[in-house]
Amino acid sequence: MTEVATIVRALNSAYPPELAEPWDKVGLVCGDPAAEVDRVAFALDCTQEVADQAVAAGAQMLVVHHPLLLRGTHTVACDTPKGKILHQLIRSGVALFTAHTNADSARPGVNDKLAELLGVTPGRPIAPRPDPARPRLDHWGVHVPPADRQAVTAALFAAGAGNLGDYAECCFTVTGSGQFCSQPGAQPHEGEVGELYRADEDRVEFVAKRSARAAVLAALKSAHPYEEPAFDVVEMVQAADLNSAPGLGRVGELAEAIRLKDFVQLVADQLPATSWGVRAAGDPDEWIKTVAVSSGAGDSFLDAVRDLGVDCFVTSDLRHHPVDEYRRAGGPAVIDTAHWASEFPWTSQASEIVAAATGVATTIITERTDPWTLSAHPRPSAASTTEN
Repeated sequence: MTEVATIVRALNSAYPPELAEPWDKVGLVCGDPAAEVDRVAFALDCTQEVADQAVAAGAQMLVVHHPLLLRGTHTVACDTPKGKILHQLIRSGVALFTAHTNADSARPGVNDKLAELLGVTPGRPIAPRPDPARPRLDHWGVHVPPADRQAVTAALFAAGAGNLGDYAECCFTVTGSGQFCSQPGAQPHEGEVGELYRADEDRVEFVAKRSARAAVLAALKSAHPYEEPAFDVVEMVQAADLNSAPGLGRVGELAEAIRLKDFVQLVADQLPATSWGVRAAGDPDEWIKTVAVSSGAGDSFLDAVRDLGVDCFVTSDLRHHPVDEYRRAGGPAVIDTAHWASEFPWTSQASEIVAAATGVATTIITERTDPWTLSAHPRPSAASTTEN
């Protein structure tokens, strides 16, 4: 017998909830973890139509990408749209599960499926995330007078810094020249208030677990001779290979270069059809080889993509001014697809994962939940069709 909890474990293994963005709401929305499951349905959104079809298909569980209750609510009464959906699912014995930004960042995930559909070999993420299976590390750089370096590093090591695998007290030190001018009210360890002071300083670099950050900072401030120690902390992305790291978006290459106008058509042909299709900004005849993709709304990555050396960026929900500024700043060609179209292909990936892990029957609900249902282009004017 397969239970809801078994399906949840399979989905959490494929799409670790730790990969979800802090604002996101993922996981089991409703349903009894102990309930038996014979069939699981998959869709992008949990609309009323999708819920109706899940019940009609005989599913005991519905897996979607977009959270039904992302922004919270104070009521799920039956006379509200979301409440009506939830009551129908619960009365019909259908559990609801959401895999959202965790599925976007996972490997494989939503972005890998999008890249593969477009003939792009999915490589590094646009925005890498720490791998949940690896320790989360900080990279520290601390400036300290040479005479105090040994005492300061000893305190840092005692607080948990400098551990790398089977090695302890690991650090790198380089000597440079530092300077400061103490302002009124300061109590400088060296130099005089109001005077520019210069001296040799050691920069000590090391790593420490993210969980030890507070302890390392306390040790630094306690052991350092300066009233205001100079230091920096950078969060590290831990992955055996950046090309396999989890994270939002993907960057990869096409097997062969293709002109933008042909690539736009390829995108339109490969993605599910929507009423307003696909649009692009760029020279139709420029060659496209390296491509970045971001499923769903991706305008927050425009600046990052511009610095990645790609030829084209494929995403959704782009707006006039951000794209105009991006292109004027030298950003590569951009292709804008319907949000639903860029993410719906994930449903086949998720259904295959669940079927392989549990053996239950699966159903993909193909209901097009893209909200746009109509588009139009102006007819040729009479003047343009009249021969002189």
